Amino acid sequence: MNPTDGNDSADSDPVVDAVGRESVEDRQSDTRPRSSITGHDQQGQALTDGGTVSEFEQMADVSMTTAERRRQWFEEKILAPGRIVWDDWRARTGAFIVLVYLLMGTLGPLLVTAPQPNQGPRLIGAFRSLQYPLGTTASGESIFAQIIHATPSMLVMIASGAVFTVVLGTAVGTLAGYKGGRTDSALMTVTDIMMTIPGLPLTIVLAAALQIKGNPAVIGILITVNAWAGLGRAIRSQVLTLRDSEYVEASRIMGIKTPTIITGDIIPNLMPYITMNFVQQARAVIFGSVGLYFLGVLPYNNVNWGVMMNAAVERAGAVSSPLAFHWLLMPMLTIIVLALGLTLLAQGADRIFNPRVRARHAKSIGGGDDDDDGDDEDGDPPTTSTTAPGMSTAGGS
Repeated sequence: MNPTDGNDSADSDPVVDAVGRESVEDRQSDTRPRSSITGHDQQGQALTDGGTVSEFEQMADVSMTTAERRRQWFEEKILAPGRIVWDDWRARTGAFIVLVYLLMGTLGPLLVTAPQPNQGPRLIGAFRSLQYPLGTTASGESIFAQIIHATPSMLVMIASGAVFTVVLGTAVGTLAGYKGGRTDSALMTVTDIMMTIPGLPLTIVLAAALQIKGNPAVIGILITVNAWAGLGRAIRSQVLTLRDSEYVEASRIMGIKTPTIITGDIIPNLMPYITMNFVQQARAVIFGSVGLYFLGVLPYNNVNWGVMMNAAVERAGAVSSPLAFHWLLMPMLTIIVLALGLTLLAQGADRIFNPRVRARHAKSIGGGDDDDDGDDEDGDPPTTSTTAPGMSTAGGS
């Protein structure tokens, strides 16, 4: 029997009898268009309002007060990163080490007397005197005081070199990758030229030609004068894969300006990579400056860890003399511990910039949902961002 033949067939249809004739007739008579999506509930499900307003025209039903917005910002920017650092032993250890060095560079010179010749007995070994815990040099200077007073200039050198490299490399790589065309060609030509110049000879020539007078900020920039080129080209490659993403395309369609798209949609996805490069450049500045100071290439007007090592080798033969070996060992350990702390902090920072992990630790925003199966405890790289229920997910947008 043909199911479309008249009412007799419908009257005898067992399915119609099961669901009820009235509900079937209601569905058939309901010719209204499907309702449009207007929002999302607490579980992230789409909500509708009858179908007359598109999703892009829909206004939020609930508005946040100024106090709630401030609390949300404090949760996202301060508390969530703090919880992530505290939950990860690597980040906790790295942050502690870096904090100790920051205190050494800021409060240390105010609390510890500056090293002076004949400050104490000559060549006292390490951990043999409370007055000179790290021993003394051949001229009777406290090695502990030398390390403390050398820290501020080293921190300035690290910050200037790392910030210069990361900011310039990120700006060049992001702009070249996003804009493309002639802008990309021009910027990459300059980048390739800089990459072909050897960094160490260029630093030595510039240090001799310029009147830097031992300025640690300028020395930090000189050491990383062309290191930004490699970072810029690597970031350009990353941006080329992100600029055609759906959320970036949606931002362009909505008419959002290019600087806003770059800073809001693209750079947040590159932050783990940028952070790792910041730490690498910081370590490069430490090792490069110590090496150049040890060789006597860079001018200086204050005590430096590299200068200390040079004096230990040249004046006391610390390499072959057990009595003076602590003079060489203490600045070496200082450098190694600082590099280790930066590395551990960078590994923890990778989780801080993971938007999914950060949202899970923002308890007031995420509603305490701790059973998120997307945590990166298994080491998976961040791919999408889930900022909060009811908010769009768009890779940092």
